[in-house]
Amino acid sequence: MDDETKEVMSMPRCGVRDKIGTAGRARRRRYALQGSRWRVKALTYRISSYPRNVKRSEVDAELARAFNVWSEYTDLTFTPKASGQVHIDVRFARGEHGDGDPFDGPGGTLAHAYFPVYGGDAHFDDAESWTFRSYRGTNLFQVAAHEFGHSLGLSHSDVRASLMAPFYRGYDSSFKLHEDDIQAIQSLYGTGKSKNKRPASAQVTEAPEKTIPNDPELCRSGIKIDAIFTESSSTYLFKGDSYWKLTEDGVAAGYPRSISSGWPGLPGSIDAAFTYSKNGRTYFFKGSQYYRFSGKTMDDGYPKMISDGFQGIPSSVDAAFVWSGNGKIYFFKDGQFYRFDPTAKPPVKSTYPKPIANWAGVPDNLDAALQYTNGYTYFFKGGQYYRFNDRTFAVDSADPPFPRAVGPWWFGCNTMNGRGSGMMQHPLMKNNTSPQEGDFVLDTGEYFRPPMPHYHDPPDYHGYHAGYHAPYNYFNFYDY
Repeated sequence: MDDETKEVMSMPRCGVRDKIGTAGRARRRRYALQGSRWRVKALTYRISSYPRNVKRSEVDAELARAFNVWSEYTDLTFTPKASGQVHIDVRFARGEHGDGDPFDGPGGTLAHAYFPVYGGDAHFDDAESWTFRSYRGTNLFQVAAHEFGHSLGLSHSDVRASLMAPFYRGYDSSFKLHEDDIQAIQSLYGTGKSKNKRPASAQVTEAPEKTIPNDPELCRSGIKIDAIFTESSSTYLFKGDSYWKLTEDGVAAGYPRSISSGWPGLPGSIDAAFTYSKNGRTYFFKGSQYYRFSGKTMDDGYPKMISDGFQGIPSSVDAAFVWSGNGKIYFFKDGQFYRFDPTAKPPVKSTYPKPIANWAGVPDNLDAALQYTNGYTYFFKGGQYYRFNDRTFAVDSADPPFPRAVGPWWFGCNTMNGRGSGMMQHPLMKNNTSPQEGDFVLDTGEYFRPPMPHYHDPPDYHGYHAGYHAPYNYFNFYDY
């Protein structure tokens, strides 16, 4: 390790996990996108708690400047709001402050923020010595501008001179947004009609995958899906004889497609599916049989009987997934669940099945389940979904509450008036023709309630937060 690397590693840094992407993508662009973005341009914020020993007026001014860093190159606007719901809540706190990611005192982690899909809030360590236009202490403006980049959907960049680099390098009296940062924010929100244009660059950026806003089948009220799983960094949903590819913004263009064309040899109307990370294979279950695929090719000798390959698991399961907490496979049927450990003999303990009620808040007779890439477990039933928090081991408490309609939240169903085309209405949307305070208002005039903030990263089951200690009930679940 050279001296420069040691110096960088010792610098104070942001608490958001790095996400730079694959080497192939890095050669084409240096910045990284988290994958979610706000669907509106007029954003609101509130400073719900201020740092100690600092004038509020100074904090207000510096945070407004920090937001302006991003609005200068886009059509985004940021308006402070004293009451009601806001898009971005800003607060200063010390140590443990309710999000499972405690601050560590002066130095070290300075702040962390949530990406748009997780609510967009930004938290700052009140133990830091926040300063303004000074080389002493920690410059609030520059740290806030960095965190607000996360709030808008940017991950860390591997360009050391960029604002979105993970390490704080100290006050810069001539601060200007780096070209890499400008490219990143404009790739999400565009240039803006009257704003500064992106500086000339030879770098090539990738266009986001096109999506279709309202799939007539998926946006139908009360949709019952067959299975949902992630394979090769893509999320697929199965229903009947068709399948869809999902992106952060909804359904990818060009879908649905027939299951027979995408996975030759696989029948329609499957019961459950999951990808097992230890061998990279995807398993599909239907009736008394299961199918194993390597990518989109069925392995030789399949299908096989569930009773042969998954001893102790019943036929016609409702849902299945691999839980990140312990790497075991969980099957659900009716009001019970089974834990399958392929390394154990027998693979299903005699204490199973157990009641689904052990998963607090999860209903019986599920349609599908998914351990998603953000570390949360999602359960689907009858057109609604439940977000299960592996840290608290219960369905999350949020506003709007769970279960929520899958259409607007998973499939990008923007037309949610519940009339005419059969598009589904958000569960908490008022039955009137105008949005309520705090609703998201889309460019089309449609609206829905924003998600409440929660964890920007899952707990440290895979090293996301070094030193994080899960609560005792998490370890108890190993024996469930």
